[in-house]
Amino acid sequence: MLRIRQLVLYRDEGKGLLDALCSLQDDIASLSADGELKGTSRSRFTDRYSSLMQEMIEKAESYGFSGNVWHSFLTYVLVYHENAYSRACEIRGSIPGGLNRIATHDFEIFRELFAYRFADIEDALGVSYYEMVSGYEFGGDDRRLASRRIRDRIEELSGKLAASRDTEEFKKHVELFYRDFGCGKFGLHKAFRLVHHEAGDMVDIVPITNIVHMKLDDLVGYEIQKQKLRENTEAFLAGRRANNCLLFGDAGTGKSSSIKGILNEYYGQGLRIIEVYKHQLRDLVDVLAQIKNRNYRFIIYMDDLSFEEFETDYKYLKAVIEGGLEKKPENVLIYATSNRRHLIRENYADKEGDIRSDMHTSDTVQEKLSLAYRFGVTIYFGAPVKKEFQQILEVLAQRNGIDMPLEQLYLEANAWELSHGGRSGRTAQQFIDHLLGKDPEEKNEEGTH
Repeated sequence: MLRIRQLVLYRDEGKGLLDALCSLQDDIASLSADGELKGTSRSRFTDRYSSLMQEMIEKAESYGFSGNVWHSFLTYVLVYHENAYSRACEIRGSIPGGLNRIATHDFEIFRELFAYRFADIEDALGVSYYEMVSGYEFGGDDRRLASRRIRDRIEELSGKLAASRDTEEFKKHVELFYRDFGCGKFGLHKAFRLVHHEAGDMVDIVPITNIVHMKLDDLVGYEIQKQKLRENTEAFLAGRRANNCLLFGDAGTGKSSSIKGILNEYYGQGLRIIEVYKHQLRDLVDVLAQIKNRNYRFIIYMDDLSFEEFETDYKYLKAVIEGGLEKKPENVLIYATSNRRHLIRENYADKEGDIRSDMHTSDTVQEKLSLAYRFGVTIYFGAPVKKEFQQILEVLAQRNGIDMPLEQLYLEANAWELSHGGRSGRTAQQFIDHLLGKDPEEKNEEGTH
């Protein structure tokens, strides 16, 4: 008999499929006690069982599972479940005491689930579905899976759990996974955004699953800027003093790309990023409350941050960075990008002392500058000069396999950037994409000129 309802720590996650399987087994057992299932009963139960198989297949196609999908599903439940035990393990590894004994009880049940004989149900229903999910072959394109890394970790752990000789070995594999990767969404995902649900005011931190996989070295040039960003981030990850960071400068110069590069480069060391938009600044207190005791280092990331004179939400950000009564958690930094050095729009009236608008003009100026001053590290990204722009073009062309004489490449790129916002890394990439997107016949015609 399945003992799913006896789970203590792991009783919520995945309960839809597990509870449905438990109920189906109970119903079949009660109705077939006096003999074989017949007629409408068998048809109804077969339909319920088919739905369970469909749910497992949907999960397999969503995550790219192959092999024993039932085992992968059970492992998915374990690694995504956040409870007192899994959160403690992600910080301390193996733990003693009462939690340890309760976890051992739950893992005994999970071992039974790993060894569950679907043949008992299938013999009663006269079907043979389990063999389709016990040796499943994912038919999608691996390259298009946003969760390839997560899939690989789940399948690797699934194999270890299935081969465990006893409950203690089973538990050890789960504990090591929690210690190395964490648990739940923060353990398996690297980037997140904020979502407000209709019911309640609490903000939800949800994973971003499709992220550009680039590193800092993919950004051509800006070596000094990248080094400053690396040094600050590495100090943060090592538990040393680090500063909030503002990346400012010309559009398209790699500010946002640098943040993405930092995330991909240091994810394995426990770095996570939460993207927050300007209109969500008042949610920062709730966000900090949800992440302050987790075993990760979080960067609150704000892209293209700037404020007009009439916008006052920046005061929420000022209070969180420095100035509020509650101390900002040590596992949180704020990284922002902006085209403005001082973030809040200033005008000449602020500095000329227009008495009609403000009796204390110096206070007005200080108020507008105070937000930018709360970033201890400021890194300037300027538009590349001609030689730097050509270097970016040359590297991007080589990476993308574009075989074109350099003089022709520079000439066409110069014409392109004049009508596409001037010289920048973004303009160079857009020009390369333009070349890559040309029709082959059109490329051949150009080559004959």
